[in-house]
Amino acid sequence: MTQLGLFADPHAGPAGLRYADDFVETAVEQALIGRIAALPLQRFQFGAFEGNRRVASFGYRYDYSLQRLAEVEPIPDWVLPVARQVEAWAGLADGSVRQVLCTEYEAGVGIGWHRDKPHFDKILGMSLGSSCKFRFRRRSGDKWERHTLEARPRSLYMMDGEARSQWEHSIPPVEARRYSITFRTMKQA
Repeated sequence: MTQLGLFADPHAGPAGLRYADDFVETAVEQALIGRIAALPLQRFQFGAFEGNRRVASFGYRYDYSLQRLAEVEPIPDWVLPVARQVEAWAGLADGSVRQVLCTEYEAGVGIGWHRDKPHFDKILGMSLGSSCKFRFRRRSGDKWERHTLEARPRSLYMMDGEARSQWEHSIPPVEARRYSITFRTMKQA
């Protein structure tokens, strides 16, 4: 039996990118937004620079001044049921998610082109509150291959394989306040 992928045309998106609409119900989304909004969110720090998005990390945080992972507060109990649901969807064992990043993007805030730190393996993200354009690019000769995914509220994406290792991603400034929870597994040594 042939299993259909997310994209009818395999060249329509990066290999290793998976996406699911309506991953959680509206009531769960609202509860998660309430929990994130109540966190002591801080502007994202990378070295001497400060990002406009506000974040809280659990499990681990990348310390840009020390250029390494640092252990931080454990993943909160209120996140664990969703983390287990995310792991099941991704085909991961319970407890595979070892780092969680909660982020608030005010209207007009985005994130520039990047790849997540190599310490992490699979990257899963839940979009809450409003949609965003989740952009991908990779160099192909003297041009860029590009793909845009509309990440709707309550959706979940996973970056693995080429989508994780060969493509950069970014989010242009959002039109309305958006929250996200990023779930990361650790690279095996």
